[in-house]
Amino acid sequence: MTAPGTQVGAPAADSDDLDVEEALALVREPKDDGTAPAPRHEPVTEGTDGSERHRATPWPQAREIAARAARSGARRATVSVPLGDALGLVLATPLEALTDLPSFDTSAMDGWSVAGPGPWEVRDEGVLAGHAQPEPLTDGEAVRITTGARVPADATAVLRSEHGRTDAQGKLHSTRDIAQGQDIRPRGQECRSGDQLLPVGTLITPAVLGLAAAAGYDTVTVVPRPRVEVLVLGDELLTEGLPHDGLIRDALGPMLPPWLRAFGAEVVAVRRIGDDAQALRKAVTRSDADLILTTGGTAAGPVDHVHPILEGIGAELLVDGVKVRPGHPMLLARVKENQHLVGLPGNPLAAVSGLLTLAEPLLRTLAAHPAPEPYALSLRDAVQGHPNDTRLIPVVLRGDHAQSLHYNGPAMLRGIAVADALAVVPPGGARQGEEAELLDLPWAAAGIGVCFT
Repeated sequence: MTAPGTQVGAPAADSDDLDVEEALALVREPKDDGTAPAPRHEPVTEGTDGSERHRATPWPQAREIAARAARSGARRATVSVPLGDALGLVLATPLEALTDLPSFDTSAMDGWSVAGPGPWEVRDEGVLAGHAQPEPLTDGEAVRITTGARVPADATAVLRSEHGRTDAQGKLHSTRDIAQGQDIRPRGQECRSGDQLLPVGTLITPAVLGLAAAAGYDTVTVVPRPRVEVLVLGDELLTEGLPHDGLIRDALGPMLPPWLRAFGAEVVAVRRIGDDAQALRKAVTRSDADLILTTGGTAAGPVDHVHPILEGIGAELLVDGVKVRPGHPMLLARVKENQHLVGLPGNPLAAVSGLLTLAEPLLRTLAAHPAPEPYALSLRDAVQGHPNDTRLIPVVLRGDHAQSLHYNGPAMLRGIAVADALAVVPPGGARQGEEAELLDLPWAAAGIGVCFT
């Protein structure tokens, strides 16, 4: 394959297929002590002309390259959006208070607003939230008040409904001591006009929307969602009905858009290109998306057109193959300034691997989202590793451990469909009880509602 960081050269014959020795290593039983086979020396592969080809990028480094690729572009223009469209975006300017909060002295409880010591004469009319400023109180006077209503001038405190009683003469008495200012939210208690409420880079959650609204905002200035165009390749793909006559159902077309939205992206189009090289070239060169995502066609078969097209348009190849299983033949290229292409393998679980390895870090950086804090859990069982590559294995989380799932081959989705995360298994495998880094799946991660917008 072409050395990463150079212009695209001749395509390489990489795929997820293992050679015989590698395949045997993956099915060996672990030793009696639960250890997995030790990794063997990394082989040097050859191109079709017999020349030595560049080794694939290690998995952790590939993720770093994807994140850096997004940072290296020109600064993205910020946009102003209504609060209703801001969920899951990131503040591009500080959120500053436009007014004092609260903007007037407010009752914190239902009850009576009282002035001076009791007992108190109670006015006939009450004070309701949303009404104009009530008349001031004089000492020995009280007025019924609701939560959120403006406290009359010269009030001493608010007496809660459950702490007051009236006698036969209609006077109000307190059943417990009452302190000056009790149950009154004074003006500016939460903030003063001009105070910074939230800094640049804050992820807009439902609570942030509430705070912005309370502070008087109708719109907020944000980093826009990255725009993604999905190009589905392959003449063998059906969009409906049962597989037949060598044709298979397209799993990636339905799966990728919601997954990308979960990463905070806007999916502007899903185009089915088939194996038409001319149509693929036209789609890539005419796209104005921040990220072009292709499915399949990243190896070197007769209809694998991604490498030749990238070469033909002068794209810069940043990652050409990653040392990860499944998903080895994924790639990342800079098509032009501020536009990248991630080539996913065609096998469904391999494509998921490519999403999490290359697309997620790039989209996260474009959206200015913070990187998730890494975490690990113990593996319930030993997991066989690839001799040279990282493996991503679907797991379910059970208390303080992760349980690996079956049906985790490159073409299988049965395991990932019920998984909570992917376990990162280093070359050589992991022992029973050994901790493994976990990559949360969007629907299992906390705060997923922020992402699916």
